Amino acid sequence: MLQKRYEGFLKTPILWKSDAIPNLKPFEIVSKSNKIDLIIDEKIRLGKYVERFVSFELEQQENISILAENIQIQNEKITLGELDCLLLKNNKPIHLEIIYKFYLYDASVGKTEIEHFIGPNRKDSLTEKLKKLDEKQLPLLHADACTNYLKTLNLKPENIVQQVYFKAQLFVPLSKQNMQLNILNTDCIVGFYINQNQLNQFTDCKFYIPQKKDWLIIPHTNVNWLNFNDFKMSTKNYFEEKFSALCWIKFNNGELKKMFLVWW
Repeated sequence: MLQKRYEGFLKTPILWKSDAIPNLKPFEIVSKSNKIDLIIDEKIRLGKYVERFVSFELEQQENISILAENIQIQNEKITLGELDCLLLKNNKPIHLEIIYKFYLYDASVGKTEIEHFIGPNRKDSLTEKLKKLDEKQLPLLHADACTNYLKTLNLKPENIVQQVYFKAQLFVPLSKQNMQLNILNTDCIVGFYINQNQLNQFTDCKFYIPQKKDWLIIPHTNVNWLNFNDFKMSTKNYFEEKFSALCWIKFNNGELKKMFLVWW
């Protein structure tokens, strides 16, 4: 299972390329799938879980060496924030922030392509995340307390390039499955989403509800599929609790897709 999660992570594209988003330079590397040799605490949240994958991925790169990870920057015992990773790539220092997200396209939210992408439960958005990166997480490198820490590594903030390793799975409305994105990476679109009212269009399909860590995995057939009625029963609580579930759906022709069943 760990290997399948790692491979799913590796195959998730970065959310944008080159200078598509001002001030946020993407971190781009080419990785091949290695047999993962890693012990991970299964209780940690998905974001931290992915950080462990990134660590392992970076360690396989000949031109990269990790200097420090998960660095708490403190000022008189008050934690200002955390730097995800400091590394050398071709001997050049990089401050890397690591993000892995799931976003759904809702044209009724905001006015731009980026503003249209929100979290599955409508509690967060891509815009909010980018703002946090730009205004809080990346500026931390230049805080006085951080400068003192960097001295211990013989680094100066002005010599460090800041990059964002932002991978994402994007989901679009059922009617827009062939949509092309202008700013973000269209390759990140991995499936569609539907609400309760649209569910009856899929009565002849089979379904599987993976646990959260398995959201990383590319759908495959070797799972216990549910028929439509069992699936409907299994997801009843999600609507009551206002929780959107990521599911795998298997069509009659054998095609497998990812799908979010949303409560809204």
